[in-house]
Amino acid sequence: MSQQPVVADVARDVMLECLDESGNSHRIETVLGYHRPDPFAVSMTFLAADEPLTWTFGRDLLLAGLHEPAGAGDVHVAPAVAHDGRAVVHVTLSSPDGELLLAADAHQVSDFLDDTLALVPSGLESVNLDVDDLIAQLLG
Repeated sequence: MSQQPVVADVARDVMLECLDESGNSHRIETVLGYHRPDPFAVSMTFLAADEPLTWTFGRDLLLAGLHEPAGAGDVHVAPAVAHDGRAVVHVTLSSPDGELLLAADAHQVSDFLDDTLALVPSGLESVNLDVDDLIAQLLG
């Protein structure tokens, strides 16, 4: 994979499969990231374009989506089985321009989440939340 700078306390390179409307699969280099000052969120940075594109959504959503369909709004996550029998996690991203269905290896996603939970256990996110940084972002 290409080495792009992704600011994260936990980062994992993951090759996602993008499934288009015709059922064709395209591979996209991606980095899953977790940054302690934003302990409730994970990021998914796509490295396929000229400039990386990052989607950020709730860590709890990704955790729940490993085991059952979860999500509302523009991000949905659900467990699935790939055509070759591998356990995968489907992530559907929606925008006004359309939907993108992605498939990630479930073991890679689980390992990434385990690393984030080792850094900031579930239920202790608010202890790690940088309120000053959050206020600065909101006012900036």
